[in-house]
Amino acid sequence: MKKLLFSLLLLASLQTQAQKYFTKTGTTIFNSKSPVEKIEGVNKATACLLDTRTGSIDFIVQIKSFVFEKQLMQEHFNENYLESDKFPKANFKGVITNHTAINFTKDGDYNAEVVGKMTLHGVTKDVKFAGKISVKGGKVIITSSQMLLLQDYKIAVPNAVKDKVSKDVKITVNTTLELMK
Repeated sequence: MKKLLFSLLLLASLQTQAQKYFTKTGTTIFNSKSPVEKIEGVNKATACLLDTRTGSIDFIVQIKSFVFEKQLMQEHFNENYLESDKFPKANFKGVITNHTAINFTKDGDYNAEVVGKMTLHGVTKDVKFAGKISVKGGKVIITSSQMLLLQDYKIAVPNAVKDKVSKDVKITVNTTLELMK
């Protein structure tokens, strides 16, 4: 009886484990377009954990991992706007509301709707995003682009550069997750 119980618990834990996908190398792009200047930062160290059984999804982005074309933009982004020493990471914790309509074991493309809480610059807000989930060769690829208002996250733009920085920014996420081992 003990062996049977142990076997069932082991099988259950393996099934639970087989439901989780992870990456530490996802890409997040911060894009601010204004009539004067395009500001774009790329972060290739976005961590993401997805539990396909429950639909829970977590993203963590280290702010200092964003790289900009111009060093001065990167300095201003970290020091003046996102204050990365004070607020070193952004995160999203939520759930894919339609996860039961996504077949994570079969190659294909699926629309996804996600709700949760996003914390950026020390401010946490309830958010709702749409995105795409592709299953390909046992990997889960998540893509999404969303507009965020800087004022919603108490990110101030100095008057001296208000024409160069848009009041809203586009955040694009592209992650390829692999089954956790």
